[in-house]
Amino acid sequence: MSRGPAPRGLRARIVVAFGVGGLLVSSVLAVTTYVITRDYLLGQREQSLTQQAYADAALLRNRLHTAGARLGDELGDFTTSDGAAVVVRGRDGNWYSTSLDLGADDVPPALDRLVTDGTPGSQRASGSAGPRLAVGVPIRSEGLEFFEISRLTSLQQSLQTLAVVLAAGAAAATLAGAVAGVTASRRTVRPLEDVAAAATRIAGGELSARLAPTDDPDLTGIVTSFNSMVDALGARIERDARFVADVSHELRSPLTGLVTSVEVVGAHGAELSSRGQQALGLVRTELARFRHALDDLLALARLDGGPRGELTEEVSLGVLTAEVLGVTGRSATVLEWDPAGGSQVKADKPALQRALTNLLDNADRHGGGVHCVQVAATEEWVLVHVDDAGPGVPEADRQRIFERFARGSRAARGSLPGAGLGLAIVAETAARHGGSASCSDGPAGARFTLALPRADR
Repeated sequence: MSRGPAPRGLRARIVVAFGVGGLLVSSVLAVTTYVITRDYLLGQREQSLTQQAYADAALLRNRLHTAGARLGDELGDFTTSDGAAVVVRGRDGNWYSTSLDLGADDVPPALDRLVTDGTPGSQRASGSAGPRLAVGVPIRSEGLEFFEISRLTSLQQSLQTLAVVLAAGAAAATLAGAVAGVTASRRTVRPLEDVAAAATRIAGGELSARLAPTDDPDLTGIVTSFNSMVDALGARIERDARFVADVSHELRSPLTGLVTSVEVVGAHGAELSSRGQQALGLVRTELARFRHALDDLLALARLDGGPRGELTEEVSLGVLTAEVLGVTGRSATVLEWDPAGGSQVKADKPALQRALTNLLDNADRHGGGVHCVQVAATEEWVLVHVDDAGPGVPEADRQRIFERFARGSRAARGSLPGAGLGLAIVAETAARHGGSASCSDGPAGARFTLALPRADR
């Protein structure tokens, strides 16, 4: 099924609207100017030729009143002021003309019938000789039909020149309209681009981004409302992050007391019954899980409410991955990395260490252990692939598992209980560094990828 053409953007629609508007206005003006000018010039020419025809018909009539005057002889010496041709039909029905080019065939039939009936008139016509204007005057006293025919070739050429000039003017006006549309679209779209840029920066975590003040009264309300919205959003995020941090800190004290009490009880574990020892083990497991969840909550609170300053420290992601493997007691043999390939990134080193640790812990907890860790570099990115040995992640869950408190299918992954915050911290850390976190199929199980921009790009 074929898709239709992509819709035009706002800027393109403004340019097209200005161009079409310029074309319509200029076309109407050009056509109106041409029609008015043509009618005026033709009217003037017809009026002039009519006056001249009446005067020439009177002159010919006066000449024929002279004794012995003959029509053919008089027309042989007859001249007009503008070079028009005189065609006369005599009493005998014969035609006489002062021009070798124009004759009886150039008299319009309708005008001929009108003059034959004794009514003067004029008519424009065209033929092989070009456009012409004919004026007919009956000379009743002599029984003659007088026609004066003038060529309109020069007038037609003038009108053609005028049409070309007006068409060029319409094209220039259309182009000027398009240029004005480009200018107007830039001024119209620029505030939207500023809003989009500010929104992008805010979405990236830069909550200090604001729209610059403006003197435009039409934009003042938008700028004020947007900045107020961002202030409220920043205050809400800061308040939520502070709440999470405060709750986490408040829970640390009783948690520490519980852990101490459990350790004291564990020191006398031999005195407990088997069921007591089993219960003590469950308490220790749940306390460890509780402490891990609190640590994750504090980490997320720092990511949410901490300052979003520029990352200036350069870190080798390959070296950092090797360090994390060593610190967490994992074998460095699972690491595949070419130091010559380049893996420098600008980073918050402690945050990256925690993200890498969470990826490794996720493989142990939910994927049957770490199968392989690869550090590779492309032209723009440094990639860390963590492959586990589990059954993989269903495609429907690959985006959701990076959400907070989201857990994958235990049936599919065979996962151990968890708070669902580890991968959320990975995703937040990647986003804060201008990168991303993703999940895909690996060679053995699932592959979790951390992608960060290279420092030299």
